[in-house]
Amino acid sequence: MTAALKVKIDGWENGDPIPGKFAFGVPAAEGHVALSDNRSPAISWSDAPQGTKSFAIICHDPDVPSSGEDVNQEGKTVPASLPRVDFYHWVQVDIPLEYSSLAEGEVTDGITAKGKAPAKRAYGRTGLNNYTDWFADDPDMAGEYGGYDGPCPPWNDSIVHHYHFTVYALDVETLGLTGSFGGPEALAAMEGHILASGSYVGTYSMNPDVPA
Repeated sequence: MTAALKVKIDGWENGDPIPGKFAFGVPAAEGHVALSDNRSPAISWSDAPQGTKSFAIICHDPDVPSSGEDVNQEGKTVPASLPRVDFYHWVQVDIPLEYSSLAEGEVTDGITAKGKAPAKRAYGRTGLNNYTDWFADDPDMAGEYGGYDGPCPPWNDSIVHHYHFTVYALDVETLGLTGSFGGPEALAAMEGHILASGSYVGTYSMNPDVPA
């Protein structure tokens, strides 16, 4: 059993709705969706156990429809009974031990059409989020989406989405990941190296009939 990290996000209380400035999209009167500020939230962590050599951050939404058949379709609603899958919004590994926080907007500040290539930064190595897959067939937006990109669940979904920001304390300085890797690859590489972890949750909905 791993120990517990204390994780804090400035901007909302744990379990409360995520403000629109941290989202990729916000509800709109026309067209249902408007692009938002898409700022990475200020996140901090403490109580890392002895032996910690690096940190990782994974943000995922486990409430994403497993089928896109009804997603964002006029006159339809994505049913609550539909099986749900993970959508990764932020994959950050190899965060140096001297870091215990990241400032608001430090990782992402705004929407970048065609994404941001994953890369090694001072605050760690960014991996791909699942907007890479979501926009794959959109000629105006297709590309590699590295780092953080915020919530934008289907505007016709019948359930609220939950965003889990999890920080991991690891017993290695690097997971050895390079190039284009995502959440599953990062989690697989972490197996056997997690000394502690902690999560902070926010909710979000684009459906005006389903408030977060």
